[in-house]
Amino acid sequence: MIIQFICRAILLGVPLLYGSTGEIVTEKAGHLNLGIPGIMYVGAISGVVGSFLYENSCGNDIANMNPILAVLIPLACTLVGSMLMGLIYSFLTVTLHANQNVTGLALTTFGIGLGNFLGASLINITKSELPSIALTKTSSFFAAKLPFADSLGAVGKLLFSHDFLTYLAIIIALIVSFILKKTRVGLNLRSVGENPATADAAGINVTKYKYVATCIGSAIAGLGGLQYVMAYASGVWSNNAFGDRGWMAIALVIFALWNPSIAILGSFLFGALCNANNYIQGLGTETQELFKMLPYVVTIIVLIITSMRKKREHQPPQSLGLSYFREER
Repeated sequence: MIIQFICRAILLGVPLLYGSTGEIVTEKAGHLNLGIPGIMYVGAISGVVGSFLYENSCGNDIANMNPILAVLIPLACTLVGSMLMGLIYSFLTVTLHANQNVTGLALTTFGIGLGNFLGASLINITKSELPSIALTKTSSFFAAKLPFADSLGAVGKLLFSHDFLTYLAIIIALIVSFILKKTRVGLNLRSVGENPATADAAGINVTKYKYVATCIGSAIAGLGGLQYVMAYASGVWSNNAFGDRGWMAIALVIFALWNPSIAILGSFLFGALCNANNYIQGLGTETQELFKMLPYVVTIIVLIITSMRKKREHQPPQSLGLSYFREER
């Protein structure tokens, strides 16, 4: 049961890791993107559309499907869809200097509406009796495990029995952490988020860094939506089934103190807290529902503690949420 609980926590936490890593990249450029829930939703439905079209082109026969294409097509669709959402956000907030909070919330509403529209359209095309669409053939390729995992017992289950998007999430988080801390690109990006006027005076192209960081961050977050559908939901798409994972990803950014490496452990902790109510028996439905609040309660506690300690490295970028007007430099 313990091994099953840990594996389930990791599975639940991976979408949050993708979302928080993408949001950290965006926030390091000085932009608070509250559109992450919508971007993850669009990333998920984009991958679903790509998978649906490919499965139908193969006659819904898994024998006719190329495993590489079955994985690459949804991945490409997810990256394109989520990056387009990031591009919209960048144009509105960087070029037009629109309010970042309002733009992000609008993007979330737009993304969820677009995802539900496309999802309902696919359900109507398949004439399914259930309000969902199943892409189990594509999901089987995403959920493929390492062949030697079962032979290693408990260690194999804990370390080697996960889908490849889980390992990719950890790799991306570590790479982002390294770039932010150890490279000139990361230094420039952090300087843009801390003081864009000073960065501009030093010859750094502030607009380019903001655009690139937001689009890359959105692409990373979109992968979280795809992982949720293909791994957690086993390829089944249902409208509004994504829940509040996008908001939890934003909360995880604060919990991780804007550090992708900490977000790795934080995402698995959040996954465990979300999954805890399923393993608690005899406390009643109301008490079990209270456990769903735990990730947010923990985030608030961390926010209070870091605010009291007042360490600069534990604070958000100084210009986070503020538009940069070059003529005022």
